[in-house]
Amino acid sequence: MPKFQDAAEFAAAIAPVIDAAHVNVHASAHRAVTELAARSGVTPGLLHDLRFTLPLRPLTRAALAVVHRYGAAADRERAVQDHLREGTLAEDADGTLTLTPKGLDHVHGLYALHAAAADRAWAGRDADGLAELVGTVLDLAERLPGGALEFVAPPYEPEGAPPGLLLFNRLAALRYHRADAHAAAWQEAGLTAEEIVALTDGPVRARVEAATNDLAAQPYRRLAERDRERLYDGLLTLI
Repeated sequence: MPKFQDAAEFAAAIAPVIDAAHVNVHASAHRAVTELAARSGVTPGLLHDLRFTLPLRPLTRAALAVVHRYGAAADRERAVQDHLREGTLAEDADGTLTLTPKGLDHVHGLYALHAAAADRAWAGRDADGLAELVGTVLDLAERLPGGALEFVAPPYEPEGAPPGLLLFNRLAALRYHRADAHAAAWQEAGLTAEEIVALTDGPVRARVEAATNDLAAQPYRRLAERDRERLYDGLLTLI
């Protein structure tokens, strides 16, 4: 592992590694997941993104807007209506969304495909040890006010889930800690979601990224240096 000056520098370095490891399994499973959606008549996208939270907890429209903070409200509502029509989501009188038995069956199908993809992509790696370590980081991660992590963590983990699947979904949930840190940083800078997406490199972007790294470093500050090293080096082997 390279030498990092502090936890903020580590947070900046580990973020793309986490993203790449997560995307690796998504790419490996993409064709099978697309075929599953076509066979089952379930619209991919929203339910796939929320696979690791909806089996455990309902989501209000406000919570959904936080989880998908960069998406357009109209697109988000259209996706919700698709799932309501398909019978994978149900809606309470107050608009709270819950997963139906059909939706849970689809999530279990996704999980089976992701487990197989993780086995292929990460064969011979220490998925068990890394899953435990990422779980520790996720437990240490503070829930920032107004953030998405409180809605998506801990992730849904069915009994008997293999280590690769546990690691994949824990990484997926952990990514929201940095996403919340980034949102807190650009909001502090007085920007909107649309403005940060369009913001080019420069002093403002640099300040936002530095603030993001400082906030995202919180769980890593509480992690022993040897565990940070094991996390970084271990996740690199998954890419």
